[in-house]
Amino acid sequence: MIVSGLADKAWAIFRRDVLTALRYRSAFLLTIAGAITELAAFYYLAKAIGPGFRPEGIDYFSFLVVGTGFYTFLVMGIHSFLQTVQDAQQSGTFEVLMTTSTTPSVLLCLSAMSAFLRNFVQFMLYLGAGLLLYRAPLRVPNITASLLVFCLSLGIAVSIGMMAAALQVSIQKGSVVLYALGSGAWLLTGTLFPVSNLPAPLRATATLIPITHALDALRLALLGGPRFAAVYQQIGILAVFCVVLLPLGLLAFSHSLHRARQEGTLSSY
Repeated sequence: MIVSGLADKAWAIFRRDVLTALRYRSAFLLTIAGAITELAAFYYLAKAIGPGFRPEGIDYFSFLVVGTGFYTFLVMGIHSFLQTVQDAQQSGTFEVLMTTSTTPSVLLCLSAMSAFLRNFVQFMLYLGAGLLLYRAPLRVPNITASLLVFCLSLGIAVSIGMMAAALQVSIQKGSVVLYALGSGAWLLTGTLFPVSNLPAPLRATATLIPITHALDALRLALLGGPRFAAVYQQIGILAVFCVVLLPLGLLAFSHSLHRARQEGTLSSY
């Protein structure tokens, strides 16, 4: 009964987002055009650098495509949590949504789910266009490891998204998390170049960012051949991050809601 009710709510939210997206088809076309332009820029950048540069033994163009594509997917997924709260606050419906029979954290996850699905489709198209249309050298991917990496990374994105939503509820500054990811984290996570090229203090900082391990693990799983042993260490690290961060994210969001209700600021924006 509970599962059926959640499925109905998820379908209603998904249908709403699809109808909204259909009204803004031009935005989808602009996204596709931007992705093609970005892939072309990366292709010619890798060509200009030459085949001698093989970070972690991987063709540089493939390194860029997987890194930038997966990083964008995770950041946009985190943004969906923040956007859900901001949109509800701006429309004046946030207090009503947070007092429905559905648990607030579950409702927030359901609202972000369709955004994750849309971003996943875009990521797969981006990955396919980059690796197939530009004829990047491919190896046999480790499907099991890839799925594990994806699921654990998804859990981490949900955790950080919950924390961003908690900040938005508490001090209306959840965008700080996205600013940090957009302005600094991409440099430290090995999105465009290997983390090993960074100075020692920055390398140490990079190891504390879960997205660093997510990008490394997915590259190894997709481009490093079928050997599971090559990615098991990164998968273990991602599992630890997920186990620690997911309860913290849920706790932070619940605490921020409880405090906002006590202070009467739940509807303020």
